[in-house]
Amino acid sequence: MSEVTTPKVGFVSLGCPKALTDSELILTQLSAEGYQTSKTFAGADLVIVNTCGFIDDAVKESLDTIGEALAENGKVIVTGCLGARAAEDGENLVQQIHPRVLAVTGPHATQEVMDAVHAHLPKPHDPFIDLVPGAFGEAGVKLTPKHYAYLKISEGCNHRCTFCIIPSMRGDLVSRPIGDVLKEARALFEGGVKELLVISQDTSAYGVDVKYRTGFWDGQPIKTRIFELTQALAQLAETYGAWVRLHYVYPYPSVDEIIPLMASGRVLPYLDVPFQHSHPDVLKRMKRPASGEKNLERIARWRELCPQIVIRSTFIAGFPGETEEEFEHLLNFVREAEIDRAGCFAYSPVNGAVANDIPGMLPQEVREARQARFMAVAEEVSVAKLKRRIGDTLQVLVDSAPANGRKGGVGRSYADAPEIDGVVKLLPPEKLSKVLKVGEFTRAKVVATDGHDLVALPI
Repeated sequence: MSEVTTPKVGFVSLGCPKALTDSELILTQLSAEGYQTSKTFAGADLVIVNTCGFIDDAVKESLDTIGEALAENGKVIVTGCLGARAAEDGENLVQQIHPRVLAVTGPHATQEVMDAVHAHLPKPHDPFIDLVPGAFGEAGVKLTPKHYAYLKISEGCNHRCTFCIIPSMRGDLVSRPIGDVLKEARALFEGGVKELLVISQDTSAYGVDVKYRTGFWDGQPIKTRIFELTQALAQLAETYGAWVRLHYVYPYPSVDEIIPLMASGRVLPYLDVPFQHSHPDVLKRMKRPASGEKNLERIARWRELCPQIVIRSTFIAGFPGETEEEFEHLLNFVREAEIDRAGCFAYSPVNGAVANDIPGMLPQEVREARQARFMAVAEEVSVAKLKRRIGDTLQVLVDSAPANGRKGGVGRSYADAPEIDGVVKLLPPEKLSKVLKVGEFTRAKVVATDGHDLVALPI
């Protein structure tokens, strides 16, 4: 009698946290149906590549990865944002460049991916649906370390920013039912997650598409709106001694309601706000949904209500038509607003973006020079703000602690989101009894700064 082998699916996830949550859904379904999954191409019966299609470098990385998977394995299913992109002649870009792929889908397409897997690799018998290895109950499989996880609350975006093609790939805003979001959050906290990172394309707009309709959670009515959701997440997190962090928050007036929750410590006083620019004329050309003039006032008001708030943002330097004066306006905004953490892209033309047709495309070297100038100013502001923290005692979530922290470790404070911000470098504890454990909190006193990072002594 021949031995039955478990079908094995190789999986590669590229792109942003929103793509990562799509990958988690697919991996959960694969595991639930009895497939074995791995991060390697070799030995797999087929490979799934979840792609990113936002900027040119991401497109190149995705296409290269698909090519590698085809070369090493031969059977490849492609999903994600790049899967939704068309080439110049209107044909599917991935299929045009890699005609040997078995199937191509766009983002958030779990069922379509599973249909393709079933067609090319029939599912094993007797799946143990309730015994998914490594899963967080109803929250499914996660690709992040066990102590933090991303919680996607909606898909798509209603804005039509001229530099962005995400709505053409992910569609208009579709908010998840609030009961489902809170059910997943509770499953994650019960599974040991100590930090929940709330993500979407536009977190502030949660519920707009369903006119903030009333949903239900634990038998109680609750409005599908970002304030009510944040309040409920904060209450859940408090029960489990965990953090809630908000990402991709547009600076609408409605955000002001959330700041008192941060001031009271019920949600982390941290806002990831994608400002992109400060000059009203550039914002107009970008078709941004927020007014540049109001942003400084709004930040000042947030800091008044919650002095400890940390603001991270992303910006674009060298947008088509950007004058030196408009760029200087941006530099002054970063200084005046005291943006704690800032990232900056030199404008890069993306196929299908309206901004490509805006007059005044700047030479590549000018765009890159402005990006470098921006980052020098942003670093100056960030480092000055970090130095003010010397002497503070912070709660730090430990990400790494070799030998139980006897030689120190690495963690993050409320001011540091994983992978995009700085870290807290933890010195070896002075007390021999003090132990550092990954996924647990420790208190630490800041003694120095090191570039974008803090150096602290566990106490």
